[in-house]
Amino acid sequence: MAEQYKMIGACGLICDGCDIMEATNNPETARKIVDWFKQELKKDVKPEEIYCSGCKGDRSRHWSDDCWILQCCVDDKGLEFCYECEDFPCEKLSEWAEQNERYTEAHERLKEMKAGLSTSPSDR
Repeated sequence: MAEQYKMIGACGLICDGCDIMEATNNPETARKIVDWFKQELKKDVKPEEIYCSGCKGDRSRHWSDDCWILQCCVDDKGLEFCYECEDFPCEKLSEWAEQNERYTEAHERLKEMKAGLSTSPSDR
């Protein structure tokens, strides 16, 4: 894997700068996320559950180990990134990308990666 892609998830999201990833080593950030879940989603989450080392990290303690994109791309198809799939961009991933700006950017990043353009986080 190219070094510039190391902290990019299978879906194209950049892991560096992610609050959940930061919370892994920052109790204050973890507390803010716990409070957000409680206030916005009425869901109790423990600070120690706010843990992620990225898609390429420890999946036994991954924040979203049930991520459908990760399961489809990595588990089912044995790929590293969605853009490597012969069906890319599939309808389901395209619909996912429409949910918010970060997902749209991730989808565009995957398209750039497929086209062979530089997409390192430092280029953004």
